[in-house]
Amino acid sequence: MKITILQGAFLPVPAIRGGAIEKAWNSLGQIFSKEGHEVTHVSRRCDGLKEEEWIGGVHHLRVSGFDSVQNKWLLKLKEWFYVYRARKVLPASDILVTHTFWAPLMLDPQQYGKIYVHVGRYPKGQFKFYSKASRFQVPTIAIKGAVKKEIPYRDKEISVLPYPLDWDVKSYANYETRPKRMLYLGRLHPEKGVLELVNAFREVSVKLRGEWCLRVRGPWKIEQGGGGRKYLSDLQKVAKLSRGTIEILDPTFSQVELINELEASRFFVYPSLAEKGETFGLAVLEAMSCGSVPIVSSLPCFKDLVASQKTGYVLDPLASNIEKSLSRILLDAIQSVDVAKLYSSRCLERAKEFELDRVAQKYLEDFSSMLTEKES
Repeated sequence: MKITILQGAFLPVPAIRGGAIEKAWNSLGQIFSKEGHEVTHVSRRCDGLKEEEWIGGVHHLRVSGFDSVQNKWLLKLKEWFYVYRARKVLPASDILVTHTFWAPLMLDPQQYGKIYVHVGRYPKGQFKFYSKASRFQVPTIAIKGAVKKEIPYRDKEISVLPYPLDWDVKSYANYETRPKRMLYLGRLHPEKGVLELVNAFREVSVKLRGEWCLRVRGPWKIEQGGGGRKYLSDLQKVAKLSRGTIEILDPTFSQVELINELEASRFFVYPSLAEKGETFGLAVLEAMSCGSVPIVSSLPCFKDLVASQKTGYVLDPLASNIEKSLSRILLDAIQSVDVAKLYSSRCLERAKEFELDRVAQKYLEDFSSMLTEKES
C-alpha cells in the first residue's frame, strides 16, 4: 500500500518537541515501511529539520507550520494555511492518514487517497461535515461513543485502535528499591491538573510523607502546548514552599531520558481535568510499561488502561475538593508498598498488549479492510 501520514501544523516529526500523536504515527510509519509499504510522512518544518529526507525507509516531507496559540480561532486559521501548503507536496496514495481539522474538508480522496481520520481530540461537531472521510480511527471505546453521537449513521466506519508503545516491555525486579518518588511527565497546563497535584502533595503530612518526593517535568511554553510563564511561576511558588520535596524540571524529549525517569519512579501521577480533551493516556501507558504505578483521574479515556485497585489508583476529577481527594490517594499509595508492587507487575502485563509491532499490524489490517470495502 501507499500510505501518506499528514501531521498537524504545530509540532514536528520526529517528535523533538514532544506530542503523543506525532510520536505514535512516526513509530507506526516506521513499522509500515518495514512491512514493505510505501510511506510518506508530511509534517511541520522547523528546528533545522530538512525539507525532505528519508528516515528508516520513510519519506519525510516538511512544510512551514506555526507555533501553537491559545486563541482557538487563530489556531484553526493557522492550520488552514498549513494544510493549504501541505497539499502541494502530498503524493498520490492509497490511504491518507490525518488528524488535522481541515484536511478531510479540503482534500480530494480521488487525488490523495482514502481519508483515514485519526481522532486525537474529543469531537466538537466537525465530523458530520467529513463526508469525504472513509474511516474514523479512535484510540478508546469512550471516544468512539463521542464520535458515534455526532455521526450515528457511520458507526461501521469507526475503528477502535490504540496508540502503540515506542519500546518493548521488559521485566523489572525489586520495585521496592526504587527511589521514593512520584512523577508527573506531560504538558504543564491547567487542564492537566498539575497545580492541583503539587498542592495535594504538600497537603500530605511531612511526618507521613517521610522521604517521598514529587518530580514534575514538561513543557510550559504556550507554543509547546503549555500553560505559559505565569502557570509555571505558580508551580514554582508551591515547590519553593516544599523544602526540596517538589522538583519542577525542564522537559525532556529524549526517549532514553524519558525511560530513565519512569524506571526511577514508583508512581506516575496524571490527574488530568480535561474531560473533553484527553483521548488516550499514552503517557500513562508508557509509565505502566516501565513498572511505574499510575494514579490517574477517572476520565473515560483512561478506563481502557487503568483499573482501580488492580493496576493503579483512580481519582474523581469532579470531587468537591480535588486537592484533598488527591492528597488522600497519594498517602494511600505511599503507605501501600506491597499493594503497589503487585500493581506494578500487573501494569507490565497490561502494557505488553500495546507493543508497537502488535498494534501496527492492527492498523494495517484496518487499512486493508477499508480499501476492500470501498472496492466492493
